[in-house]
Amino acid sequence: MTYDTVVFDNDGVLVGRTRFDVLRDATRNAFEECGVEEPDPDDVEQMTIGATPGSVGTVCQTYDLDPGSFWRTRDDVVSRAQQQEARQGRKTPYDDLDELQDLDVQMGIVSSNQQATVDFLVDHFDGFDRMGAAYGREPTIHSLQLRKPNPHYIEQALGDLDADNALFVGDNESDVRAAENAGIDSAFIRRPHRRDWELNVWPTWEIDRLSDLHDIVE
Repeated sequence: MTYDTVVFDNDGVLVGRTRFDVLRDATRNAFEECGVEEPDPDDVEQMTIGATPGSVGTVCQTYDLDPGSFWRTRDDVVSRAQQQEARQGRKTPYDDLDELQDLDVQMGIVSSNQQATVDFLVDHFDGFDRMGAAYGREPTIHSLQLRKPNPHYIEQALGDLDADNALFVGDNESDVRAAENAGIDSAFIRRPHRRDWELNVWPTWEIDRLSDLHDIVE
């Protein structure tokens, strides 16, 4: 199989994942910025990972918050927390990122993280200069519906890159499903946090490191 384009998920693939406690504390801070000083811990956790438009609306109704305003604040505070993690050296690129420098394909990023977070990480770290497209979520409730496995952002990146035959590399089952929904092949990368993960989907390829892409692409 010959590919002319490789698109990557970001967290857990190109850069390390942000610790859950950092995301949870930032979400709690977002509640506080919106005037809720003691939110229910279950509500904080629900708004930290896996929020949906419906759950945002339900939680905001509990505290008499405007859902759109709350979610913009939540995304902003969580993004700033992740940027701080990167500045402090606790969120860093994987040590094989430089393997992509001589990979003879177009490349891009599609993340379910905030666009502000993706933009910061791409600008802050070396090694991202070959990324011709870098997509994350807008700070809107609607963007939650566009997260993978929805292929929306992958399709936008493929359009920007004018891709003919693309591969999507991710570390989650939703990445594999998003690639399928976009009509392209997928590679599941078994980073340390996925080393023994039992998949319920069938990626086109499984790899251990980014260097494995040379054999697949070339």
